[in-house]
Formats: sequence, C-alpha cells, structure tokens
Amino acid sequence: KSMYFSALSSVHSVPLPTILEVTVVLVALVQVSQSFPTLYYRSWLRLLREGDSCGKCNLELCSKPTHCPAGTVLDQCGCCPECGNVEGQICDLDKVNHFYGQCGENLECRLDADETKFGEIPEPQCVCKSQESVCGPEGKTYANICQFKEAYSEKRRNINMKHKGPCESAPVISLPPQDAQNFTGNDIIFGCEVSAYPMPHLEWKKKGNKMFLPGDDAHISIQARGGPKKYGVTGWLQIQGIKKSDEGIYICHTKNKYGIAYASARLKVIDGKSHQPAPKKEFSAVTQFPFHPTSPRRPLSRPIWW
Repeated sequence: KSMYFSALSSVHSVPLPTILEVTVVLVALVQVSQSFPTLYYRSWLRLLREGDSCGKCNLELCSKPTHCPAGTVLDQCGCCPECGNVEGQICDLDKVNHFYGQCGENLECRLDADETKFGEIPEPQCVCKSQESVCGPEGKTYANICQFKEAYSEKRRNINMKHKGPCESAPVISLPPQDAQNFTGNDIIFGCEVSAYPMPHLEWKKKGNKMFLPGDDAHISIQARGGPKKYGVTGWLQIQGIKKSDEGIYICHTKNKYGIAYASARLKVIDGKSHQPAPKKEFSAVTQFPFHPTSPRRPLSRPIWW
C-alpha cells in the first residue's frame, strides 16, 4: 500500500518542463520526417492504395493460366495473363475496379436492364461483340464466334471456322409430334419443331392420303411460325371435334434444297364424349406456343396438348 502511494506521488511529481521537452522532440521528428520521402506522413487511404499498387512487372513471376475458354486478358496491373470471363459471366464494367474480372476475347461487358426480371438487380455480363452465326468445320452452326471458340477451347487446338453465317444443311426435326389419344368430340393439337438453313418448308399429311392437310376438311387447321430457335420453324396441326375417322398416323413433313425429314405420331380416338382428358403421356414443348387459328372458326377454349 505504501509502495502504491509512493508510485502515485512520483507520477504527479513529474515536472512540467519534461512534458514540454517531449512535445518539442515529437514536433522536431515530424519536421525531419517530412524532409525524407520514406518517412513522409501518409494517410490510411494512401497506405491502402500503396498496398494494392502493382510495382514493376516481372513476367518471370507470373503463373501461366490453363484452360481459358474465352482466352486470356491482362490482370489489373497490366502485367500477368489471366483467364477472361466467358459469355454470360458477371464482369467489371470499368477497368478501375477489379472484382469480377474482365471479359475475354471478342467479348465486352454490358449492363442490360431491359432483360432483368421484376425484383432482380441488373448485373453486368459479358456479351459477344458479334451476334452473327458461324459455321464450324464439322458442319454445326454456332450462335456467334464466342460460342464457337469456347466449344473448341476444350480440344486445346486452334481450329478455324468454316465460314460466317449458318451451315447449310438438310432439315433436322428437334421436337417430333407425340402420340395421343382422346374421346370423340374433343380437340387435339400436334406440334413439330424443325431447324435448318435455308429455312425449311413444313407440311402435314395423314398416312394413306396423297394430299397434304388441311385440304377441304373444315375441322382441320394448320399453322407455322419461326422459332423458337434461330433458323427454326414450329408447326401445328389442329383437329377440332375429333371423329373416329380421324384416327390414324399423322406425319410432320419438312424439306429444303438439301434434303427431306419427317416424323409421325399416332392418334387414337375413343368412342363417347368425356370432359376428362386421357392421361398425358408426355408434355410437349409446343405448349410454349399457343395455337391461334387463322380461320374464322371458333378458337379452342381449352386445347389439349400432347
């Protein structure tokens, strides 16, 4: 206890000139440090910036990136190569920030708020500078040069495209019509998706008949439209108020100057009306494209998709 009071008294007994001397020494040190760059006072922000600085580029210290589908870009210091972001990947809009990374070859970073769904925050993504289709050496069409290079990057060899624009080929049926069954009096729709270039011509035919549909049959309608994919056509065959005589095999027939393709589906008609449709065997993607008849007949109120 006596030692505590003696120490406390010694603290209070420090003379005022000693404190002034310490202050003078500190001021002198600051003035001296300002005359030397290495001792110059720096703010925390300046220190953080210097911590992120690049310094002198030494390529020997750079690691070599492997398997870059979109090629390589330089890092934030403009020194070492790194993999560029591929099409559809989030990216940095400006080159000042370096968080998501820069887009690769033939790509640019864009912010498209129009394609953002309700409630989503728009994010910048890498988009191919050219949206022109290209034809690969194997005869496959790619949506753009970026997708072509990305596909062949896995093979790790430089392959040139065959030519700009889509590959010319015979039609390919990507989604054939599906077999269906229903009760008499109900409505039915068959769908068929085809892709080719030049654009194919799509028609429908019933097996056993030489003429293409609809002919003069008032309860049969057909429709075709482009899509959903590029260089594609989707066609529908609609039969309203099916009868037992409608039973049979229906053929989706398509052709261009390079060839012909066809696919068929069977329709089974059950006697007797029923408001309960038969169990669906397979849900066809054609449901994405509602059928709107061009004829003056009434449209389907509740079409049955197969």
